[in-house]
Amino acid sequence: MAVENLTLAPFFGTSRNPYNYAKVEQITRDVATAWLTLEECTQQLNLFGDESQDTYISSIELATRMAIEDFLGMAIFATSYRVYYGNIGLYNTQVFLDLPEVSQGASGVTIDAVYFYGDSNTIPELIDPTTYSYDPTGNRVILNQIPNTLNQVVANPIYVEYTANANNLASYPVIKQAGLMLLTHIYNNRSNTTEANLREIPFGVATLLRPYKPLVM
Repeated sequence: MAVENLTLAPFFGTSRNPYNYAKVEQITRDVATAWLTLEECTQQLNLFGDESQDTYISSIELATRMAIEDFLGMAIFATSYRVYYGNIGLYNTQVFLDLPEVSQGASGVTIDAVYFYGDSNTIPELIDPTTYSYDPTGNRVILNQIPNTLNQVVANPIYVEYTANANNLASYPVIKQAGLMLLTHIYNNRSNTTEANLREIPFGVATLLRPYKPLVM
């Protein structure tokens, strides 16, 4: 049966439109692990036997990987986020807490913790993990009940910390080839300006990645 109170419906409803979280922020991101191996990079750049630029190549490999992740909205390596929710106005009631959309090919998410600000306390309190579960079919947290001591002053008194697991698409040859092409571009163009007239390669990085970029409705 449809929920009559439209203010509370996003948290009561079994479907969502729009998402009911207030904001999302990134907590941690792997900025050390290589995605493309040094051997793959040096072969792509035709630097056979030349180890003098290994440090620089490793640095642009990281920049390449992060650019691919940002373009596709996916985690090549596990990335953690924090999602905030407004004051729902409900207590001791089961609610649904939406998470941001997960890209296709993702290996799912792991719910690390759920917190709330209680009473007038500005220090978050951990919610017992036995009182909530993750619904992978709807990519949401099912919270059995809202604590009745929820802070009325804090703008977003509930938040979920979760980890987006590494995406299977990262191992696809077409994704890696796009990464190698982008790495080549960064290597060959070390400045932001040029006197030449630049044109995008017709079958370039964006063309390779476009089928894997989520369609935002």
